[in-house]
Amino acid sequence: MGSSSVSISANAFNGTSTYASSLQQAITQAVNIASLPMQLLQNDVTTLQSQSSELTTLQGKFSAISTAIQSLGSANGGAGLSASVGDPTIATATVDSTAAITAGSYQITVTSPGSSTTTLSSATLPTVADPTTTSISTSGSFTLSVNGTNTTITPAANTLNALAQAINSSNAGVSATIINIGGPSAPDYRLSLQSTSLGATSIQLSDGTTPNLLTTLQTGTPAQYQVNGQPSTPISSNTSTVTIAPGVTVSLLSAGTTTVTVGQDPSAAENALSSLVSAYNAAATELATNHGNNGGALTGQSVVLSLQRSLQNLIHFTGGAGNVTGLADLGITVGSDGQLSFDPTKFASVAASDPQDLATFLGTATTSGFLATATNTLNGVDDAASGTIQTSIAAFQKQITADNNKITDDQNSIVTMQNTLTQQMSEADAAIAALESQASYFQQLFTATQDAIQNG
Repeated sequence: MGSSSVSISANAFNGTSTYASSLQQAITQAVNIASLPMQLLQNDVTTLQSQSSELTTLQGKFSAISTAIQSLGSANGGAGLSASVGDPTIATATVDSTAAITAGSYQITVTSPGSSTTTLSSATLPTVADPTTTSISTSGSFTLSVNGTNTTITPAANTLNALAQAINSSNAGVSATIINIGGPSAPDYRLSLQSTSLGATSIQLSDGTTPNLLTTLQTGTPAQYQVNGQPSTPISSNTSTVTIAPGVTVSLLSAGTTTVTVGQDPSAAENALSSLVSAYNAAATELATNHGNNGGALTGQSVVLSLQRSLQNLIHFTGGAGNVTGLADLGITVGSDGQLSFDPTKFASVAASDPQDLATFLGTATTSGFLATATNTLNGVDDAASGTIQTSIAAFQKQITADNNKITDDQNSIVTMQNTLTQQMSEADAAIAALESQASYFQQLFTATQDAIQNG
């Protein structure tokens, strides 16, 4: 909320007596004296606004720390995992955050990558030379049957393009394309439907008059594969993307045997820790400006000490077991100036040699370890509703509002007083002016009488 102005405009006072200026000065002095408490309130508002602004700046700094902590949590226990494939022509692989317990090697034997069922519009149908103007049937409605499930297809226009678009929009388990099997000089555009799943799929299209508009070109086969030679009979799948372990997904590309290796990839956690150090240092630097004789707006405020304690809680956390019990074991150290530094080489070493100790130390945001402590600490600082910073900002804003309301009330009171004084001074000035006029008359009469006596 903005501050109120404390200036009081002087009322016009046009006295006619010789004391008019003195009377005006008396009014001005009275207004100035009455305005002194209001000026103190205005000074308080200015200070509170500066403090609130500095807290908003700090809130941004601590939010950056929270973001870094969240990124560290997303890095899967601080080590992260990635997948590599020995022969990427046989399969490809990816991992997600649930793959933390599946680090290791997996032998994938692809018996068959599988295939989709493919159909083509019959050669007995009208030849389509231009799919933008004509179609394989003049019907305005079709029935698409996929494995016995019927779907009504209503093209937006009587063209082969519109028919294909309507089929693709139906989500009926097939994809439609248009191919030209006639060549440039005698185009013959056909509708081609392919099953979206692998294996034998019955696909047919009817226009209500002709029941079978499609001819099957290829009957699909399921994908078949084994993991580490199991089971003895290959697994069949209607999709080429399969899950071989929690969080490990493989795309089957061609027949053959290859190895999928899931290993540690500390790069994500390393980047998160680097961001954490940078964000911490920025917050600590900003807090340091609010100390000393020439400190910033929050110098002397208890919220500064509270925020510093929160930072200390972060960097002095201890827990876990084995070779990772503190941030120093991750390569994060505190300098004599209170700033953090990060050694990514040391972190990479511990991530490779002691991944389980690292994961135990970090824990998760909701259960235990550094991440849980850091999350709880930062929630107490920058929570949008109840965090230390937000409640302090709200308290400052409440006081600013109260001060501004008091300033407004005082202004109204002073204006009333000024109007009353102006009226009183105007009446006094008129009375003085009348007396001065009478004095001037009698002085003139006295002078004239003396002149008459002397000249008589």
